[in-house]
Amino acid sequence: MSPAGRLWRRIRREAAAVREAVRAAPRRTVVAESVLAGLVLVCTVAPFPLVPPVHPVAAALLGVWAALLVPARRVYPALAVVGCVPLVAGENMWATVVVPCVVWSATRRIAPARHAWKVVGASAAAAVVASVAAQSLSGLPTLPYLAGGIGVAALFIVLPALSGLMLGRRRRLTGLLRERNAYLEQARFLTDEAARMEERAHIAAEMHDLLGHRIGLISMHAGALQLAAERQAPPLADQAQLLHTTAGTAMEELRGILGVLRHRSDDETGERGTREDLSALVADSRNAGAEAELHWYATGPVDADARTRQAVHRVTREGLANALKHAPGAPVRVTFHDEGDTVAVTVLNDAPPAPRSPGDGNRSGLVGLHERVRLLGGTLHAGPRPEGGFALSARIPVRPDVPPLYATSSGPVGDGAGSRPPLSTEVLTWPRLLGGGCAAMLVLLPTVGGTLALLIMAVLD
Repeated sequence: MSPAGRLWRRIRREAAAVREAVRAAPRRTVVAESVLAGLVLVCTVAPFPLVPPVHPVAAALLGVWAALLVPARRVYPALAVVGCVPLVAGENMWATVVVPCVVWSATRRIAPARHAWKVVGASAAAAVVASVAAQSLSGLPTLPYLAGGIGVAALFIVLPALSGLMLGRRRRLTGLLRERNAYLEQARFLTDEAARMEERAHIAAEMHDLLGHRIGLISMHAGALQLAAERQAPPLADQAQLLHTTAGTAMEELRGILGVLRHRSDDETGERGTREDLSALVADSRNAGAEAELHWYATGPVDADARTRQAVHRVTREGLANALKHAPGAPVRVTFHDEGDTVAVTVLNDAPPAPRSPGDGNRSGLVGLHERVRLLGGTLHAGPRPEGGFALSARIPVRPDVPPLYATSSGPVGDGAGSRPPLSTEVLTWPRLLGGGCAAMLVLLPTVGGTLALLIMAVLD
């Protein structure tokens, strides 16, 4: 393929890339860049009737070129900086005013800084040479315009580039400060979580030492009492067996609580809240002398979250225990409904056969149960029935939206955290950031003064 064909192919490929970049850019950005380019075109061409240029066509082309450099600075920042050379050397002073803005914005997008300075140096040198060449063709003296070209290149290219690079570095430092702050926040969260885990481990160890041994002794003596009752007092054998079974259940529940405190899921928790589990609870109540029954309304196995099943188990157990304590001899009905997204469990007991004085309970069990159900996004209702007795009911989501208790966050720490190598901690100081921003603005003061002087000269001429 000939060089011209390769060049044409390269131009077509770049044009396709530009179209894709425009399609992928946010609509607000495309509109803003289009409006800005239109304003630049108007501002560089509209003053022609007031200050007619010597070569109107060339001046108009320079205005169009300045308008094209405005969006080009985003996609091709290095080429945009080099493309400012004709504007500096041309006779359209209104287009020359656009040069500092384009250079300032484009150099912030060139990385690394070493490459940016190479582009700026080449552009400034080319601007000086082009200015001197243009004046030489006009027959004007070279030396004065050489000094003027160097001054214009310094004011309109070098100083804006220096300010843009300083602000670009300030932006990277600000982003790094945000990343470090995100790291510190995550470290603080993990430190607090580790402290909570350690405290829960201490509590679990104390509970194991203080309660585990005692409950183990109760279970052992209850087993011995059961064997003795079977031989010497058969009518008391069932009560002794119930005592032994209850002690074993208490030990299992203690192990489950210790597993939660140690941030460890109990393997048996997944079996809680099933039909067999609720049937076992009702059977234990019947063995203890209650007239209890279970009504299960579910067409098949309930695929509920382990936390939901555990809450169903706790509601049923609390309701049966309260019925045995406060209404002995009263019928108790446990009802379970599968409603699709939620499950409902209700424990109803009738009024006791014989009037009883209010119990000495402090409702701490119901308070803790209400908190457990609330954390899962459910509702709990407990209170006396109009016809007598007591009702305890709960509606709990099958799949709670809330995260598991004591769960740690697994999301990203921050936007782009860790995506690039961190800078030295010596540069992460607010005085450096503020000083960099102020210095970048101060560097532009000579450029602003030169721009105003250029515009005044253009109007007076």
